[in-house]
Formats: sequence, C-alpha cells, structure tokens
Amino acid sequence: MQEDLLSGSPFDGHQDAHRFGDAAAGGPDAVLAGLDPEQRAVATALHGAVCVLAGAGTGKTRAITHRIAYGVRSGVYQPQQVLAVTFTARAAGEMRGRLRQLGAEGVQARTFHAAALRQLQYFWPRAVGGPVPQLLERKVQLVAEAAGRCGLRVQRTELRDLTAEIEWAKVTQTGPDDYPAAVAKSGREAPRDPAETAQVYRVYEETKSRRGNIDFEDVLLLTAAILEDRPDIADQVRAQYRHFTVDEYQDVSPLQQRLLDQWTGPGGGASLCVVGDASQTIYSFTGATPDYLLGFRNRHPDATVVKLVRDYRSTPQVVHLANGLLSQARGEAARHRLELISQREAGPEPVYTEYEDEPTEAETTARRIKDLLAAGVRASEIAVLFRTNGQSEVYEQALADLGVPYQLKGAERFFERPEVRDAGVLLRGAARAASDPVTDGAPDLAGQVRAVLATRGFTAEPPAGSGAVRDRWESLAALVRLAEEFERGRTAEGLGTDLAAYVAELDARAAAQHAPAVEGVTLASLHAAKGLEWDAVFLVGLTEGTLPIIYAKTDEQVEEERRLLYVGVTRARKHLTLSWALSRSPGGRASRKPSRFLDGLRPGSSAPGSRPAGRAGRGGEAGERSAGRRVRGPVTCRVCGRALTEAVERKLRRCESCPSTMDEALYERLREWRAAQAREQGAPAYVVFTDATLMAIAEDVPANRQELAGISGVGAMKLDKYGAAVLSLCAGEEPVRDPVDVMDDQPDEPA
Repeated sequence: MQEDLLSGSPFDGHQDAHRFGDAAAGGPDAVLAGLDPEQRAVATALHGAVCVLAGAGTGKTRAITHRIAYGVRSGVYQPQQVLAVTFTARAAGEMRGRLRQLGAEGVQARTFHAAALRQLQYFWPRAVGGPVPQLLERKVQLVAEAAGRCGLRVQRTELRDLTAEIEWAKVTQTGPDDYPAAVAKSGREAPRDPAETAQVYRVYEETKSRRGNIDFEDVLLLTAAILEDRPDIADQVRAQYRHFTVDEYQDVSPLQQRLLDQWTGPGGGASLCVVGDASQTIYSFTGATPDYLLGFRNRHPDATVVKLVRDYRSTPQVVHLANGLLSQARGEAARHRLELISQREAGPEPVYTEYEDEPTEAETTARRIKDLLAAGVRASEIAVLFRTNGQSEVYEQALADLGVPYQLKGAERFFERPEVRDAGVLLRGAARAASDPVTDGAPDLAGQVRAVLATRGFTAEPPAGSGAVRDRWESLAALVRLAEEFERGRTAEGLGTDLAAYVAELDARAAAQHAPAVEGVTLASLHAAKGLEWDAVFLVGLTEGTLPIIYAKTDEQVEEERRLLYVGVTRARKHLTLSWALSRSPGGRASRKPSRFLDGLRPGSSAPGSRPAGRAGRGGEAGERSAGRRVRGPVTCRVCGRALTEAVERKLRRCESCPSTMDEALYERLREWRAAQAREQGAPAYVVFTDATLMAIAEDVPANRQELAGISGVGAMKLDKYGAAVLSLCAGEEPVRDPVDVMDDQPDEPA
C-alpha cells in the first residue's frame, strides 16, 4: 500500500482482512465444492476479462461470489483489492453476506453510487478543495422550484415524471441543450414538451450548482471527472482496486460505464468480471442498456465467456414456457438469448385462464391463492404480478375480502397513495354538501365521482406516455370503476346509493387494508419483482394494451415488454398461472384480447405472425413473428458436455474454446467446391453453405445422406441439391453432381 487510505476512506474493509485466515478453513478448493461445471468455470477464471452470461435462476450470485472467494482464498486476490458493484443495496448486502460465509471478509460489495460517493468524499478536498457539496437526498423539491422559475405550473405527479426525465438525461450524459434531440432519436415518450423539460433541466442544474448541492447522478459524474482529470488520483484508485466484479451488467448506463472505465483504467491492468442477461433488460427507460454486455467481447477480444443455462429455480414446465416466450423475440438482445435447462423435477403445467371481467379475474385468483394456502404453501411464497401499480387495488380488495394477508411491494397501498387520499378528501366534501354544482346533473354515482375527480384534472381518456402521470390516472380511474361496481351491487340488492354511501364504502375498504404488516401474499409490479422468486406466481391482466403497454410503439419498446413478461414467468419455482379479462367491468363489452406474447404458447392460440399487419406496437410490425421457427431442444458440447446456445456452437456441437476434430484438408476441399458452386450460380458463397456448416461437416465427416441431414444448416433442399457432391468430398473422391437439380437460393441458418 502507498499511503494509509483505509480508516474512513473509500477503501475501508482492509481492517477486516486479518480475520480472513480464521474463516478460510478447508483451503481454496473447498469453495469449488458443489458448483456445476459452468459455475466452476466462472469461479476459476481469475485473470483478465470475464463475461458471465447468466440466465434466470442459474445461480449467478453463487458463481461470482465463489469466484471472488476462490481468488482470495487461493492468494490470487487480496481482499482489500476487490470491488464488487451492483445496482441495489439489497443485492450488495446479500453479496457481502455470502462473501463473509465463504471466508472472504474485507471485500467491498457496494452499489455504483455508494462506491462512487465514498471516493468522491475522500478525494474532493485534494482534487477540488473545500467541503464536499451537500448531497440532495430527493431532488423533487428543487425540480419544482426550477419549474416555477420557468413559469410552469406542474402538479405533484408531473414532478415525478419531470424528475425522472432529468435523471435519464444525466445518466445518458445528455445536457439540457441536447435533450430534445436525444428524446427524438431514442423514440422516448416524453411526459411533457421536451423544450420545456430542457428549460427546467437547465434551471435545475444552475440552481443546484449555485447552492453547492449535488444529486446522485452528480456523484457518478464528478467521480468520473476527477479520475479523468487527475491521473495521480486515478493511479491511486487503480493501485488499490485491482479486481472488479459488476453484477446485473445488462442494466449499466453510459454514465456508470464511464466510471467503470476509469476504475479499471487503460491497458487492461485490472481484472474485470461482468455478469448479466440481455433477456432481463427491463430498465431502458432509466437509461440502462444491454449494449455494453452484448459488446463486451468486442471491447475485450481475449475475454473468457461462460454461459450459465442450468436453471435451478423453476420446473421444466416453467422453463419450457420461458424458452418459448423468448424464441419469438426479435432484436439484438434476442440474438443472444440463453436457452435454459431446468435442473428440477417435473411440476404442474402453467395454467392459462380467460375471464369475463377484471373483478372475476381478481376474485378467482384470490380463491386459488386460498386453496394454495390450504394445501400448505406459505403466503410469503405466493405472488400476484401485474404491469402497472394501478392494477393492484382490485387484487388488494379480493384478498382482503377472503381474509388473505398481503403485502404490496414497490408502491404505496392503494388507499395510501397521495392521489387517492386527495380524491377521498374531495369526495367527502362533495358528499357532505347539500347541493354541489360540481355533481349536480350527473346521471349516476359514477358520473358524480368523475365530476369531482375532474376538478383535479381527471379525464375519461388516459394520458399519453408512461410514468407517474399515467399511474395517477390509473388510480383515479380505479375509483371510478369502484363507483360503477358499488352502484350495480347496491341496485341488485334493492338498495339505494349516493355519494355518501360510496365514501363510507371507501373508508371501510381502506380500514380493512390498513392491518398491521404480517407475512402475506406479495402484490407487485413486474418491474418490482426483478430479482425475487416465489413458489407460486400469478401473472394477471395479460391483455393487449397492458402487456405490451399501449404506449410501447417501437419494435424495441415492444421487445422490452416481452422481456418484462419473461422476468415475470421466471420468478415462479413451481406453480405458474397466466390470466386475462375480456372486459374491464362486469357486463362490459368483451373487446380485449390476450397479449400477443402468448400467441403460440397458450392452448388453442395461433402461431406468432398470424395477426394482421398494423401499426407497430398494436399488432403491426412489432407483433409479426415467424410462424415457421422451430423450437429446438438443448444441444450439448460433444467435448465437455456444456449446454450450447450460440448458433455456431450448436452447428459444431462443441464450444468454440473446446479442441476441434476438424479434418482441415476436407474443410479446404469443401471451401474450394463451394466457391465453384457460388461462381456457377452467381451468388454469394454463404448461399451454398456457411463457414460454420462446412466446419461442422469437416468435423463430423458424414458417411451417408442421413448423417449429412443431421448436421445443422443442411436442410432437405440443400441435401437434394448438394448432398451427393458433399458426400463424395467426404469420401475423398471428386464431387459429383446431384441427380436432382433444385435451385435453392436461401442461405442456411446464419452463423
């Protein structure tokens, strides 16, 4: 060590290193016990760049924590020289706990922001001078002030969206002047006029700087800038931290990647291990991008790449559905998807259920949950997952009616949401008034509720775009639907109804759902469910316009919605139920359709691609899928037995890194023959066979048509056209022309 930076420094944790020996009983090889071959490959890859492509439920945290522990216990790593970063404090805490259990105390495991903040606080006096700027815990108030100075009237829920836009701009390293163009280029659905947002963004930054404040994005920006501008400080950090691990790498933002590049430094002096799954990229609206994960091999050509595909979480039935869902995906992330292989015993098939209306869907879901509880499944091992927080109320009520305890994750309980509390105050006031010009003339109870809520901006049609404004509208719309249902129920019982009775009903529902927190069924949005798992999962509200959400218009936005459903499916260990309702309310028009993502998967549905063409995001381009795609089973490496997912590896039936048995002379003869065929046809060489297919032929050396047909890329037409010639070459003879001359201008499976 150079100077002592440890006590109260960004590198503390070194003081625990002396206790490591007590925890390391059993030697380094003990850390490897119980790992599967792929996890073991991760754990023993201690040098250089390492990329771990880890599917859902494949034990990625186990693999990377054992890698760190093995590096420390074998003496390759010094614990104080290791920094592991992830995206949530919960994940960082879990990683620290596992490392302690493995005898690797002293290793730093933090979020990006926590690691950067410690470095910024330590180096600020030397790099900039003076006290460290005060960190804004919440920037909403300052954004509100900036909006006011710009002459804009912004409601509280709109402030959340405006704040989120500023955060997105900062993590994508977009300045106020460039924000409108960046929004247009990204296809992002901005919550308000981009020029107005840019103006607020500019004033926010000016005000913050003038007052000596920084926000969480500034923590990353300033730390990266100090390391870029001060080589002496950068050298000090790089001398301290020599080994980096980045979890959930598919969620890294351009700003986080910039900081990571400064930590690791040029020239590859530090070892870097990243782990992620492009199929679980669901936070692009915050600036996250899988591009860094997908392009890791390009930036690090010598990187070790290990794929984890053995799923220890879910049954084969759940895994089969998850694989089928991704088999229909498109885009760059889809080309790198991992085909999972369940390691669990068989379980029940996923259940698909269609309901007439949302209340029936919720009530039946609640009854099925009660049946699971009676069968011995713990409430904490059951989850109901939905696309938007506004969908939660009907499930909160259905569970409360049956006395089933629940907990709402990632959002306030319905009746605790600010917009719902405010609406309650307005409705009570209107109910007490002898005559209210707002509600006078409304044809029914629901009309009165709409009229009251309209005074706070509620409209019959939902607002465009996503975010807090849409969430607020969904909550208020739920109050209108409750009024409709309440009035129908009272009328059916021969009881009268008015606004006062409805408010009393709301109060009773709120009281029933304010019970003390107990172990209960989890209600959560699909985003909030990321990283969690349950024995039984109910995926509800799976209709077009909800999943994919109606404002997902571009192909990539629709594909992210598919990945969101994939995340939901892979949360289930054993029981999985997928459901949708044809109408919103009882007696309503059955105009809804089940999500396009279930096409070809749910019983009785047509294969993907059968929907008529239309606009992207509503069954158009983004909804079209190849109906003829063949879903193949797992292919394993003929050398090491590892499951193969890349097209080239599947053709060769071996890992690219495993030794080849290819007949080099045969491969060259095949290439010369292919070139002659291509010249004769006036077509590119790959139209005849790709390089990967020729390599597979030269490795297998088929002796007959059946063996040749078994090679990936040799379809029936190619077999008829080229089979005799290829088999002649494999036998060491001159190629002969096939008896059947079938023109096939289709390339074989892309490498």
